[in-house]
Amino acid sequence: MLLECEMVAFYFCSFKMFTERKRMALKERLEAVLNVGLRVPSIMLLDVLYRWDVSSFFQQIQRSNLNSNPLFQYKYLALNMHYVGYILSVVLLTLPRQHLVQLYLYFLTALLLYAGHQISRDYVRSELESGYEGPVYLEPLSMNRFTTAIIGQLVVCTLCSCVMKTKQIWLFSAHLLPLLARLCLVPLETLVVVNKFAMIFTGLEVLYFLASNLLVPYNLAKTAYRELVQVVEVYGLVALGMSLWNQLVVPVLFMVFWLVLFALQIYSYFSTRDQPTSRERLLFLFLTSIAECCSTPYSLLGLVFTVSFVALGVLTLCKFYLQGYRAFMNDPSMNRGMTEGITLLILAVQTGLIELQVVHRAFLLSIILFIVVASILQSMLEIADPIVLALGASRDKSLWKHFRAVSLCLFLLVFPAYMAYMICQFFHMDFWLLIIISSSILTSLQVLGTLFIYVLFMVEEFRKEPVENMDDVIYYVNGTYRLLEFLVALCVVAYGVSETIFGEWTVMGSMIIFIHSYYNVWLRAQLGWKSFLLRRDAVNKIKSLPTATSEQLEQHNDICAICYQDMKSAVITPCSHFFHAGCLKKWLYVQETCPLCHSQLKTPSQQPGADTPLQEPLPNPVVAQNPCQGQEPGPLPAGEQNPGQGLSEGPPLNGEGGNNTERPCHVENSSNQMDITVDPCLTACPAEGG
Repeated sequence: MLLECEMVAFYFCSFKMFTERKRMALKERLEAVLNVGLRVPSIMLLDVLYRWDVSSFFQQIQRSNLNSNPLFQYKYLALNMHYVGYILSVVLLTLPRQHLVQLYLYFLTALLLYAGHQISRDYVRSELESGYEGPVYLEPLSMNRFTTAIIGQLVVCTLCSCVMKTKQIWLFSAHLLPLLARLCLVPLETLVVVNKFAMIFTGLEVLYFLASNLLVPYNLAKTAYRELVQVVEVYGLVALGMSLWNQLVVPVLFMVFWLVLFALQIYSYFSTRDQPTSRERLLFLFLTSIAECCSTPYSLLGLVFTVSFVALGVLTLCKFYLQGYRAFMNDPSMNRGMTEGITLLILAVQTGLIELQVVHRAFLLSIILFIVVASILQSMLEIADPIVLALGASRDKSLWKHFRAVSLCLFLLVFPAYMAYMICQFFHMDFWLLIIISSSILTSLQVLGTLFIYVLFMVEEFRKEPVENMDDVIYYVNGTYRLLEFLVALCVVAYGVSETIFGEWTVMGSMIIFIHSYYNVWLRAQLGWKSFLLRRDAVNKIKSLPTATSEQLEQHNDICAICYQDMKSAVITPCSHFFHAGCLKKWLYVQETCPLCHSQLKTPSQQPGADTPLQEPLPNPVVAQNPCQGQEPGPLPAGEQNPGQGLSEGPPLNGEGGNNTERPCHVENSSNQMDITVDPCLTACPAEGG
């Protein structure tokens, strides 16, 4: 019974902790939503202030009949208020979440008080129009008006009390005075005076509240300044900027702002049209709406972050399609997406996108979006390429995994070609569009190379013996694509230089050409040339090494230390080690040392005794030391110790008398394990052992 009670208590505590965690998680999500949603109006106000031309506004007033308006007489005051609006917007944008929520609650209370004033004014006006001064309960229409007004006023008072978190409901009940006066059979003309008194009383309450909190903005600014100074002194400006970036959630904030603008633009279009639109019209509407929603720097930043999140979502779905839920474990691609957004921002700034007319802006945006889509396709290929090749090289026989990999590659093969075809159909061909088409075709070619290598891996899996030249085939396939990519980058640089010399010169364009030349031309050329030299040196080294005869292979009777496969043919290194020629060549692509003893492998022209003929390779040191092979090694003459004898220099290991006592050792052929009392690398090479 006691055990059952303990189990019940344990389950109850676990359930309570689970519900508490869920409640805290829900609270954090709600706070995150509020943190973004409450700051969106600040950016909208900044966007409206940027669009609003104060000078043209006052010119319109001057042309109208409002010349005597006091607002026009204080033009410079209104101009200053325009800049004050900017300051207030920035303040609202940077306020802490708690103070921002409190500010919105105050604003909501002000709206409720205004609603109460409107209800009271409408009631007094309706009573004056009716002209009935008798008791309200004797006339049905008067009773209905009174009931509606008093219910509305009670709701307003209750909501104000709840929002301000106070039980003093009488503070918000001034607008009930006209209703009470009507119950007391006050003359109708007096109701107007009572209503004005209620309005003045409410206004005085608001003024008192503002006066009592007049120093709150100053105290907040002072506290914020003190905290900023402390953070800058301890962590620096970069840490301060990153902290503000994370607290304000700037990317999500601008994305929500732009989506709201885009939704309002679409709604305003469809609300004014009755006829359904065609597919071409929908495409034009989509581009035009996007162009309308990037006419200011704030909306352009919103479009940049929206494109970044869309690219991130597409790349995440791509990886999820290939790997399932394993894609979210230590996923490095979560930092992707910013490349596409930065590309859009650079192109928009360089071309002056926000200064163009809507039609020209839509046309230019279509080209920029094609470039962004091409970049997304390239990023998808960067994700899919290693996964597809790893799947082809592995022995995974899951048809569903192979279908997902091949289907995505087929999509990346067909869609860029289709996009290039659509560009040719809709736009007049120029060099920039030719660059987009070339990039799309290169993406398709790279996918074709990936599929070709995948097929080679699958064919090799069904063969009994591996293909020795597989690495060369893969190198040639990748090299062909890299060469084409390098030529396209070179064409872009040539066009940019020609535009700089013969066309309009800009600092931004020159910087882009310089960066593109360094990263996409110079570094790629260096990397490709270095890879070519390494492969050429590796081939020359392999050709310079002697080939093992059948007697040497039979005497060696071991496996290749690189691939752990039997050797039917092998080459012999200067340190008397046997390897497959293909395996050693792959090793030399990476480093120029022996895989076993790590001594430098030099060509005959690099060795000091290049003119002397190469001596006969000595027998395998492992066989000479291994009694398990069935052959007892005899003693060698002095000074002619086998190079394979590990630790031949130095004190003897057999005792003081020099008796040849056998040391225990165990070597297994066709295995990568060696159980021996001395280091195998030291055993293999006396130069390292000494």
